[in-house]
Amino acid sequence: MSHTRYEPVQARLQRSELAVPGSQPGMFRKALEGDADYIFLDLEDAVAPADKAQARLNVIAALLEFDWRERGKTICVRINGIDTHYMYRDVVDVVEQAGHRLDVILIPKVGVPADVYLVDALLTQIEEAKRIPHRVGIDVLIETALGMANVEAIAQSSRRLEAMHFGVADYAASCRARTVNIGGLNPDYPGDQWHAALSRMVVACRAYGLRAIDGPFGDFKDPEGYRAAARRGAALGIEGKWAIHPSQIALANEVFTPPEPEVDRARRILEALEQAAREGRGAAQLDGRMIDAASARMARVVVDMDTVIKQRTRVTSHESRVGVS
Repeated sequence: MSHTRYEPVQARLQRSELAVPGSQPGMFRKALEGDADYIFLDLEDAVAPADKAQARLNVIAALLEFDWRERGKTICVRINGIDTHYMYRDVVDVVEQAGHRLDVILIPKVGVPADVYLVDALLTQIEEAKRIPHRVGIDVLIETALGMANVEAIAQSSRRLEAMHFGVADYAASCRARTVNIGGLNPDYPGDQWHAALSRMVVACRAYGLRAIDGPFGDFKDPEGYRAAARRGAALGIEGKWAIHPSQIALANEVFTPPEPEVDRARRILEALEQAAREGRGAAQLDGRMIDAASARMARVVVDMDTVIKQRTRVTSHESRVGVS
């Protein structure tokens, strides 16, 4: 192991990430009461220019009215891009008025580390001025060719940075790729044309302690297509995926939740290696296969994820019984 190591960022369950337009306040309570781990209230692409100001007010009201954290959710706001005149007001108004109820800011179309630095600097000043008791995190969307070309540098751009998301639609447009639908596969390509980009983003995330999240799948009437895309991402190390429709939440939770037989095997690997260590051995056999320290590291990832999921399940089950609103 290298002497250079980046510790993982704050742990957050992010299997399913529901996008909720800030211009549709009628959707907020449904999002609160749903099963998504992570909610982002959107001020960017899902909101028409004429509705931006009102959407911002809606989002501030939703942060103040609803207790998202008590429902076990991470609450995030996607601001407009730094190349727009909406962005600074998104950050200033939302964080000054409701930053104490906000977990994360999601920055779209990040191309260079300085894009993150700008938002980080604003957040730092607002937090100090308003005495916000916690540090608001930053997630970034990698959805342009420039962003992907600089993904390793962006991953090191801020101590606030928690996760990178792959924005497949804008990325496809930026690369001038031919696509069938958002997040879907082009039958002319021999395999998954998003594999290389996702893999590069995952490596940058894991090298620098960040979470890697896959973005949208546009055809919400194609659950099997969604599942297949999520499984391909999970195989690479992705730990969650967007849901642009409530029907996709359960699919994401299903794919990114380790199945019980996998969890059971992971626990048995750890137990077998603990027993081997007590006997002075560095390796062991389990079910006819050799296991060693690398097996333990893989097993620990599965067990830790299972623990976090079950903790959230207990929290949400308790709140449902006591009638938290």
